Amino acid sequence: MNVRPHIASPARFRAIWISDFHLGTRRAQADLLLDFLRTTESETLYLVGDIIDNWSLKKSWYWDQSHNDVIQKLLRKVRKGTRVIYIPGNHDENFRDFAGTQFGRAAVRLTDIHIGANGKRYLVMHGDEFDGVVKHAKWLAYLGDNAYELAMNLNSSVNRVRRLLGPPYWSLSAYLKNRVNKAVEFLSNFEQAVAREARRRGAEGVICGHVHTPDIREIDGIEYLNDGDWVESCSALVEHLDGTFELIHWRTLATVPERRERAIAYPARNGRLVSAG
Repeated sequence: MNVRPHIASPARFRAIWISDFHLGTRRAQADLLLDFLRTTESETLYLVGDIIDNWSLKKSWYWDQSHNDVIQKLLRKVRKGTRVIYIPGNHDENFRDFAGTQFGRAAVRLTDIHIGANGKRYLVMHGDEFDGVVKHAKWLAYLGDNAYELAMNLNSSVNRVRRLLGPPYWSLSAYLKNRVNKAVEFLSNFEQAVAREARRRGAEGVICGHVHTPDIREIDGIEYLNDGDWVESCSALVEHLDGTFELIHWRTLATVPERRERAIAYPARNGRLVSAG
């Protein structure tokens, strides 16, 4: 899928958070991600984990040219002055060995504190340390990853048929996550856990990825912000120059130029989440 930018000059944000690219897998939406990176600029860009999927690469090698292009674009942003903070996740956990390393304007950290334009402190983390399966039963996490990959393959087949018939993109895995009680319970427990960790560290909000479910809401007085992923939702969390946080769903906007330009140019006016999708 080749996507060309529809906006002549990039939209500029104070900060952008993106995560869960899963480069090295066929399910990575690298073309859409590259389009987003070309269309946006920010003072700080946070890469919130699972950028390269080492789990999948160990099983079988897959690396498309578009995956190279994404890495090259990120490096180009660093060279042009963007401050890039990379926080490895569980799928790229090998890079945690480089935590504390600084490469010019790029840094690798286990977690970070972002000071918003509103003066609030936001704890930034991938979040897998609060996933009990990943932490205590890694074999089960690998099994779950295989099941997720199967669901995504089925999802691709379903959506090929839907494209022929006309209906828009539909996510099988997202449907299952929203319908299966255990999945809903897991997501709720995860959100509560990361919110508690933010409070423990003296932060007023937490920004994370890991669960592939973009969201922004308040949990017991803590702002919970999840930037989603670039496998299904193709979403990014942005902080506008006026300090407003917003989720942008790029899959929806990529093929609708007028909605896309309006969505990234004008922040939400209530200081809370407005889904641009």
